[in-house]
Amino acid sequence: MTTKTEANQVAALFRRLTLGVYIVGVTDGQQRDAFTAAWITQVSFDPLLLAVSINPDNASYEMLHASGTFTVNVLKQGQLELARLMGTRSGREEDKLVGIRFRPGRTGAPILEDALAYFECELMGRTRAGDHELVLGRVVDGKVLDQGAAPLTYAETGDMDGSAALFPRGF
Repeated sequence: MTTKTEANQVAALFRRLTLGVYIVGVTDGQQRDAFTAAWITQVSFDPLLLAVSINPDNASYEMLHASGTFTVNVLKQGQLELARLMGTRSGREEDKLVGIRFRPGRTGAPILEDALAYFECELMGRTRAGDHELVLGRVVDGKVLDQGAAPLTYAETGDMDGSAALFPRGF
């Protein structure tokens, strides 16, 4: 059995992984939503594919699958509060994009105008992965919006996602 202190030390190890912080935008008709994600990676060059991890309990989940499209907005240093806003509130209770500068991409999914960069993706596949689902997106568009910016890293988010609380059972 792992102690809580040991579990917190293990959770802290995840902050050592070189992960960025992203806002994934979705839309379905007139509905729109976004969520914070750190579990995103490139998985193929040909075709260019990204894998995104999403919690099936998120309000964004059904919209992503209904529309078959999403954006991955790369956050930059200094956007921690934006990450917190999108990651700690529910799109079922409010429109998290109110007051945020964004535009619909060619797929309709939101592109954050103040992001470092974005990718627009079409859903290519999905698979269950523990308490999340991995979705594969084929990149259909993208652009760097702020050439001089440094990306926000997962290590900078602290315990925003509550991961330290998830390890008391051990691993």
